[in-house]
Amino acid sequence: MKHRGRHRRRRRARALRAALAGTALSLTAAATLISASQAQVDDGPGPLRALDSPAARGELRLTEHRVPARWLDRLSSSMGRPVGARTVLGSADRELREAADCTAEERAALPVAPAATRAYCWSEDDTRGWRPGAVTTSEGASADGRWGGHRVILSAWSSEEGGGHDDSGGEDGPGPRRGVGPSPADRPLSRVAFVDADDPDRPRHVSALLVVPVDGGRDYRSLGSPVSGMVWYGDRLLVTAGAGDRATLYAYDMDRVLRTTVGAGAVGRVPGGWSAHGYRYVLPAVAAYRPAGAAPRPAALSLDRTASPAGVVAGERVPAGAGRPARLWRYALGEEGARTGPLAADAAGHVDAVEVYETRAAGIGGVLAHRPSGSDRTGWYLTRAAREPGGRAVLGRQDGAGAEVVECGADRSKHCWSGETGSLSYDGRTGEVWSQSGRALFAVPLASIDAALR
Repeated sequence: MKHRGRHRRRRRARALRAALAGTALSLTAAATLISASQAQVDDGPGPLRALDSPAARGELRLTEHRVPARWLDRLSSSMGRPVGARTVLGSADRELREAADCTAEERAALPVAPAATRAYCWSEDDTRGWRPGAVTTSEGASADGRWGGHRVILSAWSSEEGGGHDDSGGEDGPGPRRGVGPSPADRPLSRVAFVDADDPDRPRHVSALLVVPVDGGRDYRSLGSPVSGMVWYGDRLLVTAGAGDRATLYAYDMDRVLRTTVGAGAVGRVPGGWSAHGYRYVLPAVAAYRPAGAAPRPAALSLDRTASPAGVVAGERVPAGAGRPARLWRYALGEEGARTGPLAADAAGHVDAVEVYETRAAGIGGVLAHRPSGSDRTGWYLTRAAREPGGRAVLGRQDGAGAEVVECGADRSKHCWSGETGSLSYDGRTGEVWSQSGRALFAVPLASIDAALR
């Protein structure tokens, strides 16, 4: 029996490699055809420019606002005790398809170069009306890179569809005050899919809606923001918030997943119990980070464990033609359990950037900082949006000395990455960089990216 299982896995692995190789070849040919109008993008973003002044770092200051413990306790008391990783992952009843079983259209969202070595596709039923967002893994969740003993990938999705009843009135918490922002029925929804990655041949997933406690913990509202950046560190999940929110980032406690009791389309307290737009779990925010004044909002986030101390790196998305550079910066991480949120804050709750850079890269969708062992230089990997609708993103690396980009095709097009500028998340245990585009979730070895850079 063991031998048959091993042979079956080998056959599936060969089929997967063949599918990905065939996809890479066909995408390379397609890229050669479409890149004639895109090959001359620009002269490259050039080197990073360090901004070392206190004023530059001060513009990026955040202030942590905790959700009062009594609010969270009241919510848990009303909804029931939080459920753990075993319960959440044990209820994962939706499957991802391996690349060999994906459609040609789905595989077309994968990178041209370097090719993905692992790829999966979401079903249309799970993604209809939702847009893919950030990806992160349990690599930073614990010393062994597991959550409750399991390898997990988190995948964020956002929908413009409102969630019905969703009262944000009452006592003011970290979310908008009454009358500020979109009405409850129009507020977008955001969720994270918990992907059980223990068996790479058969990943399963289940989703939880991201919510924010309101009215003293007697209710909750939807997050209402697309999640374009996400970091998992210890028992905390950090996600980006959109421009319509007073907060820039929200923090979630991975040990505080709550179970809903009513499968209605509404969000919040409803007759008969608690609802989350039909999802069986909610993840309530435990803290929000608000900027000082008109500080730039991070469009991309990732965890950098190669720095000492470990930190969260962020990238600002500035559209092409804006006439100004974008900023990249780093926040230090605090000690686990020291405060509500994962970022290192002072006694007043202030979080200051510890590094700030300027880049001429426009349309940043993903950011990753990595310092190889034994090196004194950190490379900043960025995905940049395609210049034309339906085009491909650009993947490159920058530091203070210069910039390199991945090229592909006979005409050396720079548009080689996925169909969308998804986030980047590095798993140091496998050496893979995870991202997603369209209905495809995929991994590329960082070593392959480095080898492809020119």
